[in-house]
Amino acid sequence: QEQLVESGGGSVQAGGSLRLSCAASGYSPYCMAWFRQAPGKERERVASINVKDMTSYADSVKGRFTISQDNAKNTLYLQMNTLKPEDTAMYYCAVSVWPQCPVSHGEYHYWGQGTQVTVSS
Repeated sequence: QEQLVESGGGSVQAGGSLRLSCAASGYSPYCMAWFRQAPGKERERVASINVKDMTSYADSVKGRFTISQDNAKNTLYLQMNTLKPEDTAMYYCAVSVWPQCPVSHGEYHYWGQGTQVTVSS
């Protein structure tokens, strides 16, 4: 049974760090990604990684966030440093069958339940 379970969210002050994890089971994905959605805003792709470990980042997080995967543990990670209040959102782990890692959330086929990240100024 396919399942994605996120963890690691929480509340932190601006400038702080958090590490999100996503435990995946039942998948052999070509691409995994982190999305986020703030109230009243569209869901946006934060970072993605494919089976060849090629990564891509939203401009707003480049240099601050790092996506990685541990294939032995079937776990996806998002290391978030120098967090800003505008990073506050629900963060979701997602799987796509497309190895080019699409930007649109509509191209992702499986989703976790989300983990909340709140950054205070």
